[in-house]
Parts: sequence; C-alpha cells; structure tokens
Amino acid sequence: MSTAVRGRVCVQASGFGGDEKRVDSRTIYVGHRPGPATEAFIPPKFCDNRIVSSKYTVWNFLPKNLFEQFRRIANFYFLIIFLVQVIVDTPTSPVTSGLPLFFVITVTAIKQGYEDWLRHKADNEVNKYPVIVLEDGRKESEKIKVGDIVEVMEDETFPCDLILLQSSRDDDTCFVTTASLDGESNHKTHYTVPDTEKDLQSLSATIECEQPQPDLYKFVGRMYIYKTGQDPAVRSLGPENLLLKGATLKNTKKIYGVAVYTGMETKMALNYQGKSQKRSAVEKSINAFLLVYLCILISKAVVCTTLKYVWQSQFGQDEPWYNQKTQKEKDTYVYLKMFTDFLSFMVLFNFIIPVSMYVTVEMQKFLGSFFITWDKDFFDPEIQEGALVNTSDLNEELGQVEYVFTDKTGTLTQNNMEFIECCIDGFQYKNTDSMSELDGFCVTDGPVSKLQQKAGLEKEELFLRALCLCHTVQVKEAGPDEIDEIDGVQVDGLAAGLSQPDEERGFIASSPDEVALVKGAMKHGFTFLGLENKTMKIRNWQNDTEIYELLHVLNFDPVRRRMSVIVRNKSGETLLFCKGADSSIFPRVRPEEVDRIRMHVERNATDGYRTLCVAYKQLSPEEYAVADAGLRDARLALQDREEKLMVVYNQVETEMSLIGATAVEDRLQEEAAETMEALQGAGMKVWVLTGDKMETAKSTCYACRLFQRGTELLELTVRTLEDGGRKREERLHELLLDYHKKAVQDAPPVKAGVTRSWSNSNQEYGFIIDGATLSLVMNPSPDANSSRYKNLFLQICQNCTAVLCCRMAPLQKAQIVKLVKNSKGSPITLSIGDGANDVSMILEAHVGIGIKGKEGRQAVRNSDYAIPKLKHLKKLLLAHGHLYYVRIAHLVQYFFYKNLCFILPQFLYQFFCGYSQQPLYDAAYLTMYNICFTSMPILAYSLLEQHIAIEILLDNATLYREIAKNAMLRWGPFLYWTVLGIYQGLLFFFGVRYLFSNPALQDNGQVFGNWSYGTIVFTVLVFTVTLKLALDTRHWTWINHFVIWGSLAFYVFFSFFWGGIIWPFLRQQRLYFVFANMLSSVSAWLVIILLILLSLLPDILLVVLRKPRGPHARKKKKCQSSAGSSQSSRVSIRPLLMRTFSDESNTVI
Repeated sequence: MSTAVRGRVCVQASGFGGDEKRVDSRTIYVGHRPGPATEAFIPPKFCDNRIVSSKYTVWNFLPKNLFEQFRRIANFYFLIIFLVQVIVDTPTSPVTSGLPLFFVITVTAIKQGYEDWLRHKADNEVNKYPVIVLEDGRKESEKIKVGDIVEVMEDETFPCDLILLQSSRDDDTCFVTTASLDGESNHKTHYTVPDTEKDLQSLSATIECEQPQPDLYKFVGRMYIYKTGQDPAVRSLGPENLLLKGATLKNTKKIYGVAVYTGMETKMALNYQGKSQKRSAVEKSINAFLLVYLCILISKAVVCTTLKYVWQSQFGQDEPWYNQKTQKEKDTYVYLKMFTDFLSFMVLFNFIIPVSMYVTVEMQKFLGSFFITWDKDFFDPEIQEGALVNTSDLNEELGQVEYVFTDKTGTLTQNNMEFIECCIDGFQYKNTDSMSELDGFCVTDGPVSKLQQKAGLEKEELFLRALCLCHTVQVKEAGPDEIDEIDGVQVDGLAAGLSQPDEERGFIASSPDEVALVKGAMKHGFTFLGLENKTMKIRNWQNDTEIYELLHVLNFDPVRRRMSVIVRNKSGETLLFCKGADSSIFPRVRPEEVDRIRMHVERNATDGYRTLCVAYKQLSPEEYAVADAGLRDARLALQDREEKLMVVYNQVETEMSLIGATAVEDRLQEEAAETMEALQGAGMKVWVLTGDKMETAKSTCYACRLFQRGTELLELTVRTLEDGGRKREERLHELLLDYHKKAVQDAPPVKAGVTRSWSNSNQEYGFIIDGATLSLVMNPSPDANSSRYKNLFLQICQNCTAVLCCRMAPLQKAQIVKLVKNSKGSPITLSIGDGANDVSMILEAHVGIGIKGKEGRQAVRNSDYAIPKLKHLKKLLLAHGHLYYVRIAHLVQYFFYKNLCFILPQFLYQFFCGYSQQPLYDAAYLTMYNICFTSMPILAYSLLEQHIAIEILLDNATLYREIAKNAMLRWGPFLYWTVLGIYQGLLFFFGVRYLFSNPALQDNGQVFGNWSYGTIVFTVLVFTVTLKLALDTRHWTWINHFVIWGSLAFYVFFSFFWGGIIWPFLRQQRLYFVFANMLSSVSAWLVIILLILLSLLPDILLVVLRKPRGPHARKKKKCQSSAGSSQSSRVSIRPLLMRTFSDESNTVI
C-alpha cells in the first residue's frame, strides 16, 4: 500500500490542476506507515513526480508534426496540387511540386524535432535526477510518491513539495532560496514540525492538508503524531513548514521532508500557464497575401478554362478536319472535362504560390537567431554567459513591440539594499561626515552616541534595539578565510571597528531590507549576535550583551504590511516591537507622534528610498496571556487560519508608540533608466507589474524616469477607493470616469512620432493600480458592468506615459498582459522578468524575455529569449529587432514578387497556344527556380542586410517608429511589389515576343522554337530578379557577392549542362542544345540585356532620384560633416557597405 487517505477519496489532478471535482483536504501517511488500526484505507491516485514540458513523443512525432504542418495553407495547398498531378493527366510532372513540398516538410520537421529534443533533455535532467528516499534508498526524482520521506543535501533543489520533518541545524530550522519561484534571491527560514521523532524510521504520523493550489505563500495543514498508549499530538502546519519544489537548500547540511505534492500538482507546476503556440504578425501577413495570390491563381485558371471552351466552340478550332468528333462525343462528360481542365490550369500556374518561401523563412529565423547568441555586447562577464534564444520563430516580433511589461525586483532593480538614514523621534540621522540642517531637523555627522540632546538617549537605544530584534535575520558564521556571497548579501567584514569574530559573521534573511536594517543598526553601535534556542542576543554601545527571549513572531504579510516580534527581557518585561509601511503603522500609534515623522517618510519616499516605520508597546502580563492563547489556537486551525491569525495580530498591534523611521535604497540595475528612456523614445508604452508595495514601486518608477517630476499620477488603489466613505464599486466607477475625462477626453491628441521630450507642453499622466482594485475591475460583482470597467481602465492606461501595477499575483500579471494583447488593434506585447512569478506573463505576451539572474532559471526556461541584464533589452529591440523585421518583410514581399514575374508569362503564353496547357518553361526550370536559382541570394540578404548601421539605430530610438505596426507588410508596399511584378512579367513576355517577330534569328536562317522562347524569358527573369535584390542590398559582404554572382553563374552552367547531354532517364529532352543555340544569336543577347535594363529601370531611377530622408539621413550627414574631427563620428557611416554584422569595434577602415 503506497499511500492512504483517511475517510476521503482523492481524485487525481491532471494537467495544471484543471477543474476536477476535488475534496477539501488530503491525508498523507508519513513514510507509508499506517496509523492506528481503526483507520480505513482507500488507495489514492496521486499523480507521479514527472514534469512534462515537451510536445512530442517518439510515437506521435510523425503524425502530430505532419498534422500541424499541413494546417498551414501553403503546405496543404501544395499537397492537394501534388495529388492532382499524380491522379490527373497534367502538363507538368508531380515532381515539380512534390520535391519542394517534401523539402519544406522535412526541414521544418527536423527543426521542430530538434527543439523538442532539447525540451525532452531538460525534462529528463529534472525527472532522472537522483534523490535519496528513506524507505527505498537512492532513486530517480520522477519515482517519488506522496508520503515518501526524502533526504535533501545543501545546495540541492527540492524535488517536490515537502513538509520539513528534520534538519541538521541545532535550532531545527533550514534556509531556503526561492529565486526560481518568486524572483527573490534571499534566504527564507523554514521550521521543522515540533516534537517529531529523531528516528524518522519509527515515526508514525499522518498529515491532513489542503488540496494542491497555486498560491506560493499559502499552506494550511495539521500533523497527527501517534505514540503508543497516548492520544495523538496535533501540530499545526503552515507555509513556514513547506519546502517548495524548485527552491534550493542553503546553509543547512541536510534535511528530511515528507512529500505532500508531487509532479504537476506542485505549487511550481500549478503556477505555470500552459505554453500556447506563438505566431508572429509576419506569419499572419503571409497568410493574408497568400489568400490574395490564391484568388489570382483561381482567377487565372477560371479565365483560361472559360476561354478554352469559348475558343473550341468556334467551327474548326476544336479538332482538325480529318479527325472530327461527333456531337455525342463532344457532349459526353463535358463538365468532368471542364473540371479536369481547370485543375490542369491550376497545376500549371500553381508556382505563383511560393511554397519554398516557408522553408526560407524557417531557415532565416533559425540561422538568424544565432546572431543574437553570438553578439558580444550581450555577454556578461559576471555570470560568464551571453544571450539565449529559446524560440527562433519570433525574431521579427522584436521589431514590432508596442507594450513592454516589466517586473520590478531583480529586473529594474538589483534587489540589493543599503541603509541610508534613519529618523528617531523626529530627528534625522544620516551617515555623512558633515553637519547641516535639512528641513529644520538635526543631521548628525557621526554615530548615535554623539547625538545632540534633542533626541533622548533612551529613545535612540530603544530604536536601535527595535532594529536589532524586530526581524527574522539569521547569523551565518563564516570560516576565517571564507568570503561567501549569499544571494546578493555579501558576507565579509561587517564593520571595521568590530572584533575578529564579528568580522567573520554575515547575515542572511528572507528580505534584503532586513539585512540592511540590521547592518544599519550595527553601524550605529548595536550589533545583533544571533538567535539560539528562542534566545536573541545583541551587543549595545557599552559592549554589554543583552539577552531577550523570543516569544512570538507575527510574520509580515501583504495585507497588514507590517511584522512584529514579542520578546521578554532579563527583568521580565514583555515588549512588542513592530515595523512596517507608514500607511500600516500610523493608524496604530498616537497622532501627535505621527506628525513629527511623516515629513521625513514622505521626503524619503520621493527620493526613491524604501521607508519603514518602527513602533513598540509594553505588554502587561494579562495582555500577553490573552495574545499568547489567541495565537496558539489560531495556529492550530485548519480552516480560515489566516483570518483567525489576522484578528489576533490586529488586537495585539494597537496603541503602540512610534519611535522612528528608516530609509533603505534598492539600487537600480545598470543603465535601467537609459534603457527605459530609449524604449519610450521608440514609441513603446512601459508598464511595471510588481508584487511589491506601492510606495517602493513608485519610487523605482521615478528613478527609472518612467514617471517625471511633472507627471500627474492617477491612483486607483484600495486607499483611494476607501477615501470617499462609500461602497468600493461606486467609488471605483466614479474614479474611472474622472480619470477617463482627465486623461482621455480632455487630453489633446498626440501627434504620431512625437517623443516625450518634444511634447512637454502637454500634461503627462502616470497610472497606478494595485492587485485588489484590479480584481474589482476584472471581476466586478454581478450587477456591475464588467466590460465597461475594463474599457475605461484600458483607455486611461493607453493614454498614460507609464503604468504601475503593484501588489500583483503572478496570474494577475498574465491577466493584464492578456487584456492589452486582446485590445483594439491587437498591439504586440513583450514581457520581461527574472523569477518564476513572472512566468505567467512571459508566456502570455507575444514575446517573453527572461533575465538570467545568479540563481533561478524558471523565467529563462519559459522565455522566448533570455538576456543577462536589463540594459541588453535596448539593443535586442532597437537594433536586432529592427533589422530582423526589415529583412523578413523584404524576404516575404520579394518572394511573392519573383513568383508573380515567374508565372505571369506562363499565363500570357496560354493566349497564344490555344489554351492547350502547354508549359512555357521546361520542367527542370519549374522545379529549380525557387529551390536553386533564386533562393540563396534572398536567404543571404535576409540574414546579413543592414539598411541602417547598428550604432545609428541605437543612438536614434525614433527610427524604431518607422517600422511600427507592421509598416513594411501593409497593403501599400504589397501593392507596389505586385505592380512591379506585373510590369516586369509583361515586359519579359512581350519583349521576347517582339524579338520573335523576326523569323530568322540565326545566321543560317533557322528559326527558334517554343522552348527557345521560354528559355529566353526564363533567362531574363532569373537575371532581373537577382539583380533587383543586388540593387536593394545596402550592406555587402563576401557572402552576398558569392551567392548573388554564384547563383547567376550556376544558372548558366546548369543550362549548358542540362541541355548539353542526352539524359537516358528522360522520355523527351526538350532543352537539348537549346541554351547554347540561343546564345549563338546576337539578337537574343541584345534582347536579354535590353529587357534586364528596362525591367530594372524603375529601381535605378528610384535609387538615383530619391533624396535621403528621415533621422538616419540627417545623422549620416552629420557624421560626414564631422568625419575629419574624430574617429567615432566616422564609425556610424562606415558599416553600410564595409562591415559585418558582428563588427562593433571602433576601428576605421
């Protein structure tokens, strides 16, 4: 019996938690040892511990992949054409469409198979990872069952969700980093279940806990510990006992935990949003153009079929006089004949649909993605890694981004805190060497011991004690030669004046703020020495050690926005120390104390610092007894535990005395402000989605220049909803209408292309919303108009320069992205984050970007692209994205154009051959036109072209706007290319026909036949479309030269070779010596050269007559004018013809 459920049936969850009907709780037998004999056993069906992210298996790869590929219009169309050629007697061989189709399907299948193999490999690394299970010894991670007791060593990742039973640390705790889950790289402390057996082999216990749910910070359960002859001991279980899959064990040699959730039921798996197939806007444009060309194709086939029967109905045109058909023969199967004729014309003209374009696009995306990987500017020496491309299908989307959704902690900021200043009893203390007056408050120049008499010594000591006691920080003892780095908190000498043992001490905590505050107190003379067996020790100014008994920790949570500790000192006094956000502390202290400190807090928040207020309260024995009993009862509750604890917390944390406030700085990522400014200059709207509190996030937005000093902030948070004293929904509706009037109705229309710096005359708006209010907007009560709320909210946000969403749950982030993604105009969205809490929004956006942190790769694994630092986003979008889009847009338009040039003469030829479906070109030319003769030059162009130098693209962000909203694949450019193709097709056909009006084209008086006619047209065609691409190329490399001139040389060589040998496998050899014979005619040479020049004349005139325009032209002129003054000014004009893609140096050629 593997596991058992007591009195309940548990339904297995599949997928990501699904909507299966579930019971409220599950019961797990620790180590699969049954409890008391009276218990009933029902075998459960818990899912196994496998993680599956791959798409195919060996067995289903072929059918599934083929099904997906034939869902593409072009592939399905060519399959039908191929079958028609096989079944019906058509003018061309089935090979002409079958070979290109087979090539396309094979190359795409290999690419997708390789990508899925990489996913399988990543899954196997996780699933086959060896783990030690107490009952079975060493086995693979995927074989862990619910109820197994698992051993995890230091620096290992937890293989499933575990309840901590035993730790190697003396204080029964362990330290964990959850960087891969929530982006926080700091140590969190978890506790063992009290009173468990030291010998886990003999432990008899059951765990009753809630069913799997995605909230990372919630867990409710009870553990029943059975001992012979005694009633079972009941212990409460909470998030502090639960170790999550994906988290890593730190600073603890080993732990033992019992598996409660496995595989796809773990909290990490439940927080995944299933990967959907992302399609780029370019692919949608291709499908639209394809339908147009399909209509052209059907029209041609209908016209030719109709004209054929009209022509044949005339006397003497149908059959020769000596072989006339009777009327009965003519009327038999007439409709079937018409249909087969229609199909034959479809086959003859089907090359207008460029099936090979798909394989070229696939190759362009796949090979083009390597340029991102190879870019040396993306290499980060700190982590010794560069950029990573997980999905090559979206390269061009990087050039079309309209909305950027970014996480804050770890993405915009480094999550590295530093204590800046504090305020005690209204007086400010700053770590500076000079003395000055600021806002009328005293600013000291040294440690607190040298304070002026204004702030009492007692208050100062109390404040520093509060900083040393009110936290969950742990002390790490390092070896004498060891300098460790603990997730952003460097463990080294902490203060120059400390004794040697203290220099070897470092701090680890669940929040970097807490470490910063403890270090701040140390700078001012109070040192936290550590926590042992519920005893906290601190050293004061006099170098005396003070000892406090830790009675209770009232943990921080986002609703209360504060945390407290209850301690007892040597003299028996019970004290409560509390720290938290100003909005949370001020209502719980005396009003006269608030006024002295409020000004400091507000100014610090405006300066971009994280602020916390500190308060305390002395508890009488009666008050403590009531609080102690309430806390113990609430912690044992299985239902509504959080609510019951909250009630007790709120009862205790009242009538406190405010001591002071602190200011801590969270440093921005390198070049974060410049990157955000460049993105806004490029016309992108930046939204910050964070789980952090509003004040902190707001200060980060100011520091990143997303909010300017003149920006008017429109706030839609719980605080503003409760200001009016009315129902929340009424107030929400009123505020939405008010903000809509202000930001949308009364705002002047924004001119296209106007950047922020040029439009300062207009009032700029920033929008702030929190998670609770967003829930009201997205899911209002049944009587409210939900779509009305969403529309108002969206319109306001779209008219703001930046939007800040704070206190967001991971799935709320995805909701916001989805809302914008599906709004009017379907804007292209990009999400960037570094933690598993960002995975949902990364998967939801059109383009997902993960940032490679020091730890935690969930975001990276689920992203489309990964970069080491935020600053790299600028080049990824403004340079790579811009160039990828321009290249692929040109590729798509060029493919349609060259196929129109190719098939239009074939269509015109039918008017001169009695609509007999006679091909104009030889079968070898039909097959090889797209595969060999014209494919390589456009592939090289689409990989290497730089119409504007990278330096100019980076320096001038507004260039990004020129290609916004799919500018190069709209109907205007498409029409231009189509008209050009029609003009050249007509010129090819009628130009050669004019040549053939002279019957004797050779010296010996012999005339050319129909295959010579087609070959001359085809020669002009191949040279024209290839040279057209050469004219469009702005950035020449040896590869471009090789493929363009090499393709033309190959065509000439192939034509001589194909027509110069008698091939035994051909039933008829139409081109035998045709090409060589054709080139013996001077007239043919003249017409070929003349037609090529006439065809390219419009392009040559455009190049010569068109003046350079736009910002990049101005930049070029500026560069040229100052070329003699400095080297750097010459760099940006050099690359167009002379440098390779990766050449970023300042060397001047």
